Amino acid sequence: MTISEPQVAVISTQLLLDALRSRVRGEVSDSALRRAEYATDASNYRVLPTVVVYPLDADDLVAITAVARDQGIPLTLRGGGTSVAGNSIGDGIVVDVSVHMNRVISIDPVARTARVQPGTVMSTLQEAAKPYGLRLGPDPSTSTRASIGGMIGNNACGPHAVAYGKMSDNVVELDVVDGAGRRYVARDDLTVVPGLERFVSEHLALIRTEFGQFGRQVSGYSLEHLLPENGRQLAKALVGTEGTLVTILEATVALVPIPPNPSLVVLGYPTMVAAADDVPRLLLHHPQAMEGMDAGLVEVVRRARGSAAVPDLPDGQGWLMIEMADVDANEAIAASERLVADASTDSYRILPAGPDASRLWRLRADGAGLGGRTPSGRQAWPGWEDAAVPPSALGAYLREFQQLMSAQGLDGMIYGHFGDGCVHVRVDLPLEERPNSLRVFATEAAKLVTSHGGSLSGEHGDGRARSELLDLMYSADALIAMRQLKGLFDPTNLLNPGIIVEPAPLDAQLRRPRALPILKAGGFAFTEDDGDFTKAVHRCTGVGKCRADNGGSGDSCVLRSKLRRTKLM
Repeated sequence: MTISEPQVAVISTQLLLDALRSRVRGEVSDSALRRAEYATDASNYRVLPTVVVYPLDADDLVAITAVARDQGIPLTLRGGGTSVAGNSIGDGIVVDVSVHMNRVISIDPVARTARVQPGTVMSTLQEAAKPYGLRLGPDPSTSTRASIGGMIGNNACGPHAVAYGKMSDNVVELDVVDGAGRRYVARDDLTVVPGLERFVSEHLALIRTEFGQFGRQVSGYSLEHLLPENGRQLAKALVGTEGTLVTILEATVALVPIPPNPSLVVLGYPTMVAAADDVPRLLLHHPQAMEGMDAGLVEVVRRARGSAAVPDLPDGQGWLMIEMADVDANEAIAASERLVADASTDSYRILPAGPDASRLWRLRADGAGLGGRTPSGRQAWPGWEDAAVPPSALGAYLREFQQLMSAQGLDGMIYGHFGDGCVHVRVDLPLEERPNSLRVFATEAAKLVTSHGGSLSGEHGDGRARSELLDLMYSADALIAMRQLKGLFDPTNLLNPGIIVEPAPLDAQLRRPRALPILKAGGFAFTEDDGDFTKAVHRCTGVGKCRADNGGSGDSCVLRSKLRRTKLM
């Protein structure tokens, strides 16, 4: 009797389930509900997994990786699901470490380090470190739901990266198991991976000329950390690899002192480009943070939250928000005044630490969440939302980027970490009518950013959104080298395949279901979404806030306590 392909699939899935349940103490589920929940993240993509697993601890996680190797099944790790590049979804085993593996194991206030499990939410770590006067330096706006493992996977940054660097600058060591099943603590020893020392010695010139060329070069692998002059830092090189080389079991990260007496300078400019032009000069004042925000973003916050949510801003259509800090509060204000004197605008506010400054930072954070709509109300999408250039090229890049959007009839609100040259924008691509618009725009945008010596990604990683475009940023030799590195760590290509190396097409598996009209009677009509329920659902794309733990505030859709009971996305 011949067994059909569907029957083979059922048998294979049952064998996988049996293997996992016999070796893993945490829950293993292949229910339609669980698989559907984990088929998407905060990106434009939908990939249905075969099975979802919730490990209880590192032993469970090691066992899951062993089953994946034995069965030849792809493995994808997932934290908060806040990825806007599609790097936390996959068609094999998806592992949610945020449900059980979410503890701060220990904090060493003398060494200024913390040991954490990969599913630990960033805000949980910040609260645990706060009594010691410490914090994790990188601080993305998704801090209430982003996991440390995901931040390591993407090489996350945030507003204060201008002072504290990326996650790669803040990782001390990683307890990992790689795709070949080897478990080790990654520090500065390359011998734990056979062939790695030789790989580095054979590619010294290539690594020195193409990798680590500026602070926010996040796309691809960060091979520069493996160089002898950089200390052969394997742990740092594994940051930003998006789960394609190793599975993180535990991480030790560096902590920094909480900035004392931070003052906030808000500078107003006639345009965002004018603000960007001022960035290189103002960086000479060594700020703690330097954020850019345009008038469109402010207007969206005003429309969504009301005028009371928008504090008084200096005159302008684009603003720089700059944090200065000093042990002495008066000196922080004096430093702010010196910065203002060096700015090319007379429109400014200086605020000491306090509620007014906090409201302005909240304005920036709210704008990031509401940036999924343009000022005209059109749906805007990620996919090209975090490109970066050297700060000296920021003004020129923004001029040409705005011209590119205009030439293609597109719009988007620009903001981001201007002190690092990282630009956030979501673009109103007509994905419903013209799915190919994503490929056309992303390709031209990639050519533009690389022409300015930039990176396709400045902090979110390449994922499914940008990996295919890496050949526009790196030489053929560099791409070959990255494939060779992947082979050393994951010879059978089971760890998050289709990301970075041998990438899936950027417009494959887009999650654009057919319209589902809602009758305008006896309930919600979704008038702002043209009466289309699927459009309303897609408002969440690029936000991930339904995973937030806001201490019971009304902003979160699902509180963490409820999440642990239901394991919702």
